Amino acid sequence: MKYSEVIFTRIAGEEWQQDLFIAELADIGFDTFEDRESGFAGFIPTANLDLQALETVILKQEDGFEVRYAVKEIEEQNWNKLWESNFNPIMIDDQCYVRATFHDPKPEIPHEIVIDPKMSFGTGHHQTTTMMLRYILENEFQGKEVLDMGCGTGILAILAAQKKAKEIFAVDFDDVCVASVEENKVLNNITNIEAKLGSYETIVGREFDAILANINRNILMEQFPQYSKSLRLNGELYISGFFEGEDLSILKERAESIGFELISNKILDNWCSAKFVKVK
Repeated sequence: MKYSEVIFTRIAGEEWQQDLFIAELADIGFDTFEDRESGFAGFIPTANLDLQALETVILKQEDGFEVRYAVKEIEEQNWNKLWESNFNPIMIDDQCYVRATFHDPKPEIPHEIVIDPKMSFGTGHHQTTTMMLRYILENEFQGKEVLDMGCGTGILAILAAQKKAKEIFAVDFDDVCVASVEENKVLNNITNIEAKLGSYETIVGREFDAILANINRNILMEQFPQYSKSLRLNGELYISGFFEGEDLSILKERAESIGFELISNKILDNWCSAKFVKVK
């Protein structure tokens, strides 16, 4: 698969505005981002690169934020080398160590997750994934049936399995992600994760004790009704992929209208995650 690298140079604006811009790029197909000295690079399958859609996103930005961009095509093998050269291990609260296959293990850490770098989200480096990992570490998953919606590399599903979840159903619309989950569950000696290509239609008729959804605000709003149908009473819903403030307020109002209660939320660099419980 051929990928395109789009290099964005920030001419004016704040870091938080750039974060919002990146979130909108994810909505039009960009699947990985890398910091650069004067901005960042975004990566997208060349076949999915729509310059008109990109220009529309740029034009919609608030006054005061300005970027210019340049596009270049890269081969998949170069992409994988780029991933490996920039993939650093991370530690979450001295409880969870996420590393690649080429990093040294840390057997003294309670939860070690091995990820083979691929062209997909979910390595733990993004703020939203970090907060979701923290929620899993802080809460009880033993014996639960869990849904990981928008699973990426399967990192959340793997940690839920390590926390003794009974079964995990991992769903993503990207076949690269589904293949990555299959590989990574083997690397971590996990046998109770089922990976499925698709979206919320794949969970119709199924029930879960906990749902993990690290996606974005618009998709969460769209899928909330199905989450309510698929989550058992008193089940837990963990969400991320949105910003503090207005995003959280909108999501809270929507969730409460269909039977959820907000229990807590986390904030990291303006990104937000939240825990809800289905109360009716």
